[in-house]
Amino acid sequence: MKKPFVFLNAMLIVIGLMVGGVSCKKDDNKTTFSMSSLKAIVEGGYLDMNTQTVPTNIPTNPTIEAGFTVDVSASSVTASTITLINTLDQSNIPLTLTTSGSKITIVPTASLGTGTPFLLKFNGIKSTDNQSITNLTRNFTTIGPYAPSGAIAYWSFDGNANDQIGTFNPKTNGVYGVTFESSFNTAAGQCAKFNGTSSIIEIPNGDQLSNTQDFTISFWIKTNSEGHVDASGNPKGHFVIGLGAYYGFQFEISPDYSNCKMAVQYDNGNGGSFGDDLAFNGDGKTGANGGWQGWTFCQDLTGSGGVAALLKDKWAFVVYSFDHATKIATIYINGAKMKSMDFNLWPAGDPKLGAAGLKYAGVEPDVINELAFGFIQSRGGTMWATETWGGYQFPTSNHFGGLLDEVRIYHRTLSETEIAAMYKP
Repeated sequence: MKKPFVFLNAMLIVIGLMVGGVSCKKDDNKTTFSMSSLKAIVEGGYLDMNTQTVPTNIPTNPTIEAGFTVDVSASSVTASTITLINTLDQSNIPLTLTTSGSKITIVPTASLGTGTPFLLKFNGIKSTDNQSITNLTRNFTTIGPYAPSGAIAYWSFDGNANDQIGTFNPKTNGVYGVTFESSFNTAAGQCAKFNGTSSIIEIPNGDQLSNTQDFTISFWIKTNSEGHVDASGNPKGHFVIGLGAYYGFQFEISPDYSNCKMAVQYDNGNGGSFGDDLAFNGDGKTGANGGWQGWTFCQDLTGSGGVAALLKDKWAFVVYSFDHATKIATIYINGAKMKSMDFNLWPAGDPKLGAAGLKYAGVEPDVINELAFGFIQSRGGTMWATETWGGYQFPTSNHFGGLLDEVRIYHRTLSETEIAAMYKP
């Protein structure tokens, strides 16, 4: 009677091994959870982002689609498991995330800015069968020359003077004597050319550009000194940009290129305003060594040709910024800090201690609420109208002569890292 029991036990063992073998075979065939594709959806197709080389042509407002080999658990797709990092300043970009089957759609909630490097990271997303993906990363760079995100106006001058991201377009008949030609590099496209005698671009609602706590304006410029003379035949200055002159903000270069300045109207924090010039002559003087009070930094260019070596007849990248929290105004040229001023350093009782931002304070008809490229104010203003150096109708006044490109205005203070990265000659 023992043999039947031995036979039965053997059969049970064989069946168990067969079931176990089938079970193991099923586990072996389980699809591994991994990324199968990553692409930016564009009109007419897509751009592959799942490549060995880092893509550098991704749109600034991308819709990114990540595909996987197994359906994704929607509950695992969160702001903590999928992140987009600006690797230049390490800021985290807010995302809208949508899951459908084996695909995740990723949409940044704001423009990423041009020419900016990013890291897209998947860390902790799960499949519907509970597999996980950790520390999966992909790098990419947005298309074009680098520019930080968040600009409220951008004039690229690629064949026209329109604002490329906002509504600050020229008024009707507001572009006069301006032509367009190749800029400082291929990526920058075209630039605006000003003839030095009458060229001007006029942008309405300039106060909306100026009235803000934090402010940055950046632009590329190349002056033309040849034949740029006043009525007496002497070199004349360049009024490059002006919003009601000092009632808003203006940038100008002196006739001999010995200095440049950004004259700005500031909110005094008490319902009024005051004007102040941030002038730069490259002599290295600050409030501590013979310069004006409040000047905290001045680059010394006395041994390298002065301001003229930076701005005369060559492309230069100029940035002015004001930070209301620190009350510091700064000028940068070619990515480097040149001059800074701290309004905290004025004496007690001075209204400049209350500097709280920029404020347009122009009154018609003295000046008109229009931003002008190519002159200190728009043509409708009467201030200095009879002055041979400041009246628009005089061809020998300080009209800007040269090239202007890539003008951006921000209502935030760009960091030194961002400004240095923008400078790519």
